[in-house]
Amino acid sequence: MRKRTYYVPLSLVVAEDIVASYKSTLICLCAVLASAVAKPQFGKPAYNYRAQQPVYTQPPQAVVPILAYSNDVSPDGSYSYSYQTGNGISAQEQGYLKNSGIKDQEAETVQGSYSYTAPDGTPITVTYTADENGYQAQGAHLPVAPPIPVEIQRSLDLIAATQRGAPNIPVYKPQPQFFNRPFNRF
Repeated sequence: MRKRTYYVPLSLVVAEDIVASYKSTLICLCAVLASAVAKPQFGKPAYNYRAQQPVYTQPPQAVVPILAYSNDVSPDGSYSYSYQTGNGISAQEQGYLKNSGIKDQEAETVQGSYSYTAPDGTPITVTYTADENGYQAQGAHLPVAPPIPVEIQRSLDLIAATQRGAPNIPVYKPQPQFFNRPFNRF
């Protein structure tokens, strides 16, 4: 059997080379066009990182003198401190360890107060206690919860009265689980 040979015209081979070279030229042209479009517009850079950055400073303020200062720490862990400044700020605090040596009942107890003058000239004083019950602050300027309306208080009293005389509410008991029974497939 004779082997057949196919001849490809030279013009087709040359055309494929031309298309391949045009593809690479087209890709290079697209890359140049993309970099030209990405250039900052109107000759202004987006941000000049080399420029001197502004330095923000506060205007000088007068030094506030400390009129009184006391700080005492005892070996048992109790402490107290107080201070008073020339611009009317004062604070004092005492703290000690409550139920010392009793595991799971030890609690740091702190009592203190601070006062200052508000920008509108109102004197502000806060007295606080912090212990196992949390932080509790008191002051004339602090908001207070509104009183409970009479209707709601009456219904709360009625609920409390009916709960006292009601029989014991059954305690939740989980339903029995059937894990110990053999598994039946059919």
